[in-house]
Amino acid sequence: MSFLDQIKNRYAVKKYNPEAKISQDKIDELKTILNLSPSSINSQPWNFVFIKTQNIKEQLSEFSYHNKQKVIDCSHVIVFQVLKSSEHFENQMHEYLNEVGVNFYNTLVKPHGEEYVKSWMVHQVYLALGVFLSACADMKIDSTPMEGIQPDHYDAIINNLDYESVLAVAIGEKPETDHNQLTITPKRRLNPEKIITEI
Repeated sequence: MSFLDQIKNRYAVKKYNPEAKISQDKIDELKTILNLSPSSINSQPWNFVFIKTQNIKEQLSEFSYHNKQKVIDCSHVIVFQVLKSSEHFENQMHEYLNEVGVNFYNTLVKPHGEEYVKSWMVHQVYLALGVFLSACADMKIDSTPMEGIQPDHYDAIINNLDYESVLAVAIGEKPETDHNQLTITPKRRLNPEKIITEI
């Protein structure tokens, strides 16, 4: 099956089989894929927390709105986090950024202020999310991106002092009773002519 076919078939899973677990080999592959995700100037202002411990998933579920049961039943929850501030970023950027990247940050990002820097860093996390969801589709792993979480509460449970949560992704295996699967709820997208232009 081609990558295009995999993308056509992927959807946001609404229900997970709590007995189905993703193999450690696949989890390790997903970790490597996230580590290789692209970011502006190779900034990498992120952290990815893979959670399989049932007790922690149940704690997180209380702060996951309508995603509560997904968080409980899925194989893993991956929390996508971002550095808390420009200071945190600047403390580590010299470890891996080249001179061009540092100059770009210092002249084109930092002068806009803290709010702009934070927004710029969060955008990088979403680049990684796109790579991750595509990888899951290619590896035939069911997934659900979830902005419907309470990040402050997630942070308190995870207790990762330099980072704060942006979003989470549940991964696992859907049961046949998942009502959002495409045979029951067809995918709905805008007409390509409406959103794609070639000039």
